[in-house]
Amino acid sequence: MSKQYTKKQALDKSKNISRENEKQHTYNFFSKNRKKIYPIGLQRTCSPLSLSSLSLSLSQNSTDSSLTDPSTPLDQKISFTVQLIAPMQRRDPKAVEHSSSNDSCQEGTRRCNWITKNSDKVYVQFHDECWGAPVYDDNQLFELLAMCGLLMDFNWTEILKRRQLLRQAFAGFDPKNVAKMGEKEISEIASNKELTLAETRARCIVDNAKCITKVAREYGSFGSYMWEYVSFKPMINKFRHPRNVPLRSPKAEAISKDLV
Repeated sequence: MSKQYTKKQALDKSKNISRENEKQHTYNFFSKNRKKIYPIGLQRTCSPLSLSSLSLSLSQNSTDSSLTDPSTPLDQKISFTVQLIAPMQRRDPKAVEHSSSNDSCQEGTRRCNWITKNSDKVYVQFHDECWGAPVYDDNQLFELLAMCGLLMDFNWTEILKRRQLLRQAFAGFDPKNVAKMGEKEISEIASNKELTLAETRARCIVDNAKCITKVAREYGSFGSYMWEYVSFKPMINKFRHPRNVPLRSPKAEAISKDLV
């Protein structure tokens, strides 16, 4: 075997070793950086987004220009993209501490802004149990009508504190019994120092009871007459502020005109 052939064989072997080392180096580099290129891995997801919608949302929702900036390094782009598509951490809502006015309120009850921390307990209870609750019973409707009429002389808190006294004075607000009251009963109610009710107010309540009994005879009940105006469905208004609430409404005007 000639020296030239031996030298050529050694050179070829050296080249092969260099190629094998280069391949091994490339493989090691790929293996080492594979997780950087594909950091998501095989993880199950409950996201309803498809790949197309996901890519679209990433491009539309991202406010970071680094994704489209050609000068941004690849690793930085990949890291930012993963942050966008990674599932958001669950955050449990913090417990809200209710003020003293909400202590007696059931959890989740929402109150109107006219109920404040300084509101009387009887007023808060009226809001939570009665305000906005549909009423069909004639006695209860008559009671609410009478209390609303007393707002000309008292506020709601003062009226509600007299509620039991008013029920005793006006026979539990039974329209049939109140309609039978005469001048003697009216005078006794007006002379009650705890009620401090004017005689004209007491007489007005008695007169309203007489009207309610007439309506009940014609429509079966006062409740049926009232609810017929709203097709027997509660009206839910969405006024944002008390100043937006109108003093009158077309339905209220129609009912008042019909009752006269």
